Amino acid sequence: MNDKTKYEILRRRENMKGYYAADVGAEETDQQQKLPFPAPVKRGKGTETIPLPIDFEEVVRDINLFMLLQERKSCRSYGQEALSLKELSFLLWATQGIRHFAGRQRQVTFRNVPSAGSRHPLETYLFISRVEGIRPGVYHYLPSGHALEVWEDLPEYEDALTEALCGQKFAAVAPVTFVWSAVPYRTEWRYGLKAHKYIMLDAGHVCENLYLACEAIGCGTCAVGAYDQDLLDELLGFAPGPSGECEYEFALYAAPVGKKEQ
Repeated sequence: MNDKTKYEILRRRENMKGYYAADVGAEETDQQQKLPFPAPVKRGKGTETIPLPIDFEEVVRDINLFMLLQERKSCRSYGQEALSLKELSFLLWATQGIRHFAGRQRQVTFRNVPSAGSRHPLETYLFISRVEGIRPGVYHYLPSGHALEVWEDLPEYEDALTEALCGQKFAAVAPVTFVWSAVPYRTEWRYGLKAHKYIMLDAGHVCENLYLACEAIGCGTCAVGAYDQDLLDELLGFAPGPSGECEYEFALYAAPVGKKEQ
């Protein structure tokens, strides 16, 4: 290991600790400076929306938490069977569904996953090929109304998504591929330079909920952290920069979902 690589590893380890920011003369956070409060959810494009059913209890297997934890594992092989709209609705509710809003001037969301300071910096995008009643394409989840909106009219995305996911074709051809993005300023506004540790932790909470929710409906998933940042961002239509802007957004994590092969 050369000195440059060693230095970079040590620097990134310190960043993971979170408190490293206090050692570099960080200024007050934007919250402490009373700067404008960032919106807790992303505004939709105003394109075609699809309301999601909320009576999805019937798709959940009668299985206890012990069995869910015992059976949960990464799955990279999926059957051709489509997911139902209720099954997809349940997965979205379990990973980013909003229980309620709190606050008037400074609204925050309470969801089915924990998030540092209830900042919830993640957005959910779906590459859908086989879900009953939904045409193939790229969609964005609107948690405030529990609905989907058409994000990109891209019905044949498999080759481009495979390339963006570093050749992991199993992830690109699944009935649904979740891609979570980060809108980091939601957390930076409150935590400043410490925010990035919390954003990564939040991503872990969300993906683990997806694993358990998939197991509860007989589906499988596999967390994907290997991807080409530029290609995946471009596929989702995210602006390449500058990263310092409050609305800056980038892909952070992915996970394909499908019925387990019997």
